This record gives sequence, C-alpha cells and structure tokens, in this order.
Amino acid sequence: MSIDLKQLKYFLAVAEEKSFSRAAERLHISQPPLSQQIMKLESELGVRLFARTTRSFELTVAGKALMHEAADLLGRMRMTIDTIRQIDRGEVGRLRVGIVGSAMWGPIPGLLEQFQSQFPRVTWTIHELGPNDQWDALRGRQIDVGFWREPRIDEDMLKNAGLRQELCFREEVCVAINAQHPLAQQDAIELIDIANEPMLTLHLDQSAEPRYLIQCCVNAGFQPAIFQEAAEPQTLLAMVGAGLGVALMPATTSRIGWPGVRFLPVRTNPPSANLYITYPTQDDAPVVRAFLKILNPAGEP
Repeated sequence: MSIDLKQLKYFLAVAEEKSFSRAAERLHISQPPLSQQIMKLESELGVRLFARTTRSFELTVAGKALMHEAADLLGRMRMTIDTIRQIDRGEVGRLRVGIVGSAMWGPIPGLLEQFQSQFPRVTWTIHELGPNDQWDALRGRQIDVGFWREPRIDEDMLKNAGLRQELCFREEVCVAINAQHPLAQQDAIELIDIANEPMLTLHLDQSAEPRYLIQCCVNAGFQPAIFQEAAEPQTLLAMVGAGLGVALMPATTSRIGWPGVRFLPVRTNPPSANLYITYPTQDDAPVVRAFLKILNPAGEP
C-alpha cells in the first residue's frame, strides 16, 4: 500500500468542500489531477470514499471514518513538524550547565534568567562541579556546557578532547581580608602586601585555578604560605571572616557582602579571574547553539 500525506490532504479538501471544483480551487490545482489522486487513494484502500450520483455527492461510511482519521493525522503531523523545527531552533530540549561555585556570584544567574525568558520550553539544570570534574563530564557527555575560570585550557588539550573554550566574562582577582586587619582600611593594595599573611585557598588538587593564583603571588615576588585548603569558596570566606587568613577571590565575590570580610582590589597587575565557557565542538545540539547566542562570548583576551 502506497498512501502519502498529499493524497490525504487532497481527500480532506474534497470531503470538507463537498465539491471537486471548490477543493481544486482551495488547493490551487486543476480538477483532473485532483480526481486522479482521489481515485488512486480509493484504489489503494480498496474502498469507495464518495457516493456519487448525478444529483448528490456524499461521503460513504468509510469516507466519513477516513475524514476524521485524516484530519487527526494531518493535525498531528503539523504539530510534529512544528516541534521538530522548534527543536532545531533550540526552543525545545534540555541543557545541562556545569559551573564552579563562584560563577553564581557573577553574571551567570542573569544569563540563565535571560535564556529561560527567551526559551521557556528548554529545561536546564545546574551542576556545581570543579573544573576537573567538569572536564570529565563534558567528555562523557554528562553536561552540555561548562563554566570555569583561569587559567585557560591549552588548545591542544581542548582539540584532543573535542572541546572548545571561549572567554565569556572578564574579571579580576581581589583580596578577601578580615575587616579588622590593618590593610582593610585601604582602598586597594598590592599583592606583595599579603606576603606574610596565612593564605587560604581551594584544594590544590581540585583544579589548576589555585595553582595559577599561587604562581601569580610568586610572580609578584613572594611564595605564599598556604594555611588551609577548602572545597568551597564559602568556606574560605568563613575562615577569612574568622581572621584565619586571606584569600584571593574573583571580584564579583564582593557582591555577597560576607560578614567580617572586606574585598580589596589589587592595584598593580591584578591576576585575572576571567570566566570561560567550554563545550563540545562536534555536538550540534540546538539548545547549546541557542545558549551560545544568548551568551555572546567576548572572544579571545
């Protein structure tokens, strides 16, 4: 049996118009090919769809049944086509976003709000993971995009993993210091000013970021004395507030107004805390494309 949607569309037009001539006008075709398609449909089905006499033109019982089924089928097909097009535009689907914790104190919440506003039928989830875990999750297709900070991943590593990384938000590092510390009275400090202070940092084996910040201190002329390591930025700030040491944090961290903590800009050559987005280069997921359009990456530094 060879029945196509065009035949059903033609049949439905004739059934609704109760006239071959009016149906032909509606379909913008001539009447002979329309009649031929209806006859072919009847032949394929092995039933009569219309009862024709010189004075009447009525649907048979089989024709009435086909009219309802064809209308339902064509309606569902239109909905299917519309859904497929929405999926291709990234308007329907699922987006799994990996982030480092500090990213939620910056522009990411606003970005997600904008994405949800423009693509309300996309379901998105946040996965708070360190850079190393995000790296593994991206390669394992467990998340679709990942956000983490400096240092930027080596291009060869990205290429070998089938990933691409782009700068999306520029930011600098500031010094989180106890509000009662003498340095806290200044508007800005040099990195060398904290050379003798106990350093609080994220776990050194969690990602390259804390090692990068230590190297920034070395470049500024001192080897920091690591007093404690922690898994979360909030833990570092709690220790700073307790007067246990200082921590290097992204500048947007200051938005949360942590009790007992001041955030001081670094006056000369402040380390970068740029935020990057990483995503698979071979994954043609429409929701990722839609998200990247919202993001509008800033490009290379």
